[in-house]
Amino acid sequence: MTKTKTTPQAATDPTLAAGSAQFLTPVVLGLQALAVNGKQAHWNVRGANFIAIHELLDGIVARAQAGADQAAERIVALGLPIDARLATVTAKVAATEVPAGFTQWDDIVRAIIADMDAVIADVSTAIDGLDEIDLTSQDIVIGIRESLEKDRWFLFAHIAA
Repeated sequence: MTKTKTTPQAATDPTLAAGSAQFLTPVVLGLQALAVNGKQAHWNVRGANFIAIHELLDGIVARAQAGADQAAERIVALGLPIDARLATVTAKVAATEVPAGFTQWDDIVRAIIADMDAVIADVSTAIDGLDEIDLTSQDIVIGIRESLEKDRWFLFAHIAA
């Protein structure tokens, strides 16, 4: 009979788990904030490009949530908990530029791009930091970066001259 390993990864390699979580946690929190702010922008965008931006924001929110879920699940798979409650997200993520009320589409686009840039900075830090620690986690974050940069490009195309 084969013995199944039931020890969490953190117990067998605490350096791997803690090091990975150190870089993945800001990514999770930033993506959660982007999802919330993206939905806020989605509900309140106004102007000539309303439908295009409104629909694009839905996709951005969905991909941000999926990326946050993937990064958080990696932390948990390594045997550590993740705290991405709204209060934690609020406390650890810089203030958004997304306004509270109705806003013209071009201002919404600039605000979401600014939020995305903050997340991309954390993602870049994670990619660099995970290179020597955990290539599996790094691969997850590289995929998240690809998605974020594509969404940023789609938004930026609306305001590019």
